Amino acid sequence: MSTAPETIATPHTLVTGARPAGTADELSASVNVQRMFDTIAPSYDRLNHILSVGLDRTWWLRASRAFLPVLRDPASRVLDLCCGTGDMTGALIKLRPCKGAPVTGVDFSAQMLDRARAKHAKANAVFVEADALHLPYPDNSFDLITSAFGFRNLANYAEGLAELHRVLRPGGQIGILECNQPDGTIGSAYSLYFKKILPFIGGILSGDKAAYAYLPASVERFPRAPRMLQLIGEAGYIKSSWTPYTFGTAGLYRATKPCH
Repeated sequence: MSTAPETIATPHTLVTGARPAGTADELSASVNVQRMFDTIAPSYDRLNHILSVGLDRTWWLRASRAFLPVLRDPASRVLDLCCGTGDMTGALIKLRPCKGAPVTGVDFSAQMLDRARAKHAKANAVFVEADALHLPYPDNSFDLITSAFGFRNLANYAEGLAELHRVLRPGGQIGILECNQPDGTIGSAYSLYFKKILPFIGGILSGDKAAYAYLPASVERFPRAPRMLQLIGEAGYIKSSWTPYTFGTAGLYRATKPCH
């Protein structure tokens, strides 16, 4: 895997999705990201907690609580997309009734899913290996679809939003929790940490420098809130919003599929 940083989008570049270094199309990008997450799976949880200074747990809980009414309904069907090792899935499970429909976690990394299944072996959840752009579910299947820090890794953001729209029931909601590049003084400090310190520590502790060079590059490449909200609207959603977390270093995108 190349250790060169991901190509960064300029204001004149049309950003369609993730493009790790050395990839030029959607297929190669998807394969590269899948292999990368399989490789870092053993150290993924520990490094997430260390590199986010424990804020990741706060973000998962805050995002899940934003959907409390639907989560408390035992009949509602919930999908956690790009679930990784199942941390956001776990936050959703905590708010579900004991005898409610199980939470479904989907990811395309078999190694990540192995850890999710072990972590939630006794929980009311099922984990499925699948491509986020081609979900193995019929139209109008879910009442809520979440994704925590995984959506930016999709090879095509517009197609990802369209696929979520397809499997979401009318009136259902999406919640995309993602990192963000803030502006101003906080943004400068964030950039220093995210581009210099985080890749250095992550590379040493994981043994994969390329993966942790990709992480800050993928955040910088990901659309800022105004553009992301535009993409959400173009995909057919209504009532879209973005709520910043921790000085705008992360945030939750919410939107609803129209009832008709």
